[in-house]
Amino acid sequence: MARKSSLIKRAAIAVVSVIALYVILSASVSPSLPSSSDLPRQLILEEEPRAAPIHPKVRVYMYDLPKRFTHGVIEQHAIVRRGGGGGIKKNPADDVTALKYPGHQHMHEWYLFSDLNRPESDRSGSPVTRVLDPADADLFYVPVFSSLSLIVNAGRPVDPGSGYSDERMQEELMDWLESREWWRRNRGRDHVIPAGDPNALYRILDRVKNAVLLVADFGRLGPDQGSFVKDVAIPYSHRVNLFTGEIGVEARDTLLFFMGNRYRKDGGKVRDLLFQVLEKEEDVTIKHGTQSRENRRAATKGMHTSKFCLNPAGDTPSACRLFDSIVSLCVPVIVSDSIELPFEDVIDYREFSIFVEAGVALEPGFLVGMLRKIGTEKVLEYQREMKQVRRYFDYENPNGAVKEIWRQVSQKLPLIKLMSNRDKRLVLRNSTEPDCSCLCTNQTGLLTSI
Repeated sequence: MARKSSLIKRAAIAVVSVIALYVILSASVSPSLPSSSDLPRQLILEEEPRAAPIHPKVRVYMYDLPKRFTHGVIEQHAIVRRGGGGGIKKNPADDVTALKYPGHQHMHEWYLFSDLNRPESDRSGSPVTRVLDPADADLFYVPVFSSLSLIVNAGRPVDPGSGYSDERMQEELMDWLESREWWRRNRGRDHVIPAGDPNALYRILDRVKNAVLLVADFGRLGPDQGSFVKDVAIPYSHRVNLFTGEIGVEARDTLLFFMGNRYRKDGGKVRDLLFQVLEKEEDVTIKHGTQSRENRRAATKGMHTSKFCLNPAGDTPSACRLFDSIVSLCVPVIVSDSIELPFEDVIDYREFSIFVEAGVALEPGFLVGMLRKIGTEKVLEYQREMKQVRRYFDYENPNGAVKEIWRQVSQKLPLIKLMSNRDKRLVLRNSTEPDCSCLCTNQTGLLTSI
């Protein structure tokens, strides 16, 4: 009996020991349950929105380029237009930094340059911060006015060997960059270069193709020169005035509006064909016109008084007219099968634009028939969406295009680091194969139509 009692006692001790061990382990790995007095606070905390994670700003070093690549280009542009001696500077003592950058459709280079020159206290919310020591930089910005340089002599004959030369500027820029240790370190991969005009830097594209290029579209870039993977698509600067009225169709009597150059090359040949299809429609305004103050005023009035604005391809798939349409709250009708658009990770263009395959748009009666069926409420819906997103295309808006371009640029940093490290460890390079950082853009036309 005593032995049986001893066995029962030992068993009881073992059971109690196991239970005690379980309690200790449970307490060490599980959070304590909230008491009844703590429960309301716990529920309140769970209902509060969590703060967004704080990401460190990308550090950007902006090169102090020789003035012939920045303000000197503004000066040459001004000299040529006032007939000042074929690009020869009149007064060496003039402060060229006081010159005003001229208005044109690729002004991004000026706004980005100006933004990085502002005090950091004035750049609140920017995803990038400027550093003054290149050793501290994640990325390097090359503030060349490449698009303005391209049009210094636009439409003006220049004798060989005299006056301003965009080609010479490009070669000199490349020589300057290749003399920098920071460029040579990663073969330019961590550099950002504005090349908004489709023909900007055309002479040296193969030498800068590793860099992040800021481009309006990819129409003139080879498959090994540009892609959405490494580059950033940016908006044109709108050239018509911002529409400041309320949404509505009462003052928009024209169904469809277009004003621009009728005759273009490549994919832009669709314009002449669209003219032939649309020019006799009574509620359509379609006019031939080139860039001028008078024509910009006429375009502003036309876009502000039309429900829909036609946006066909130009010499390349995109054109500034799209962004003019958006800031005018004139619903874009896009006829450009290979167009690429800026900021599509945050903007769904289908919410406020109509995309029509070129072949379908050229069918007599199709385009106007489709647009006439779109009711007032749908047009107002498109306008509301445009009003929400048009800040993204406004370079003067503090929360607009400049900040969004820097956000896009900052997102390239992980790929840049990956490719730079990969580049350094490769021991055998097959130059006949495309670089794996290049992904083709839309070069095969539409997969679906409306």
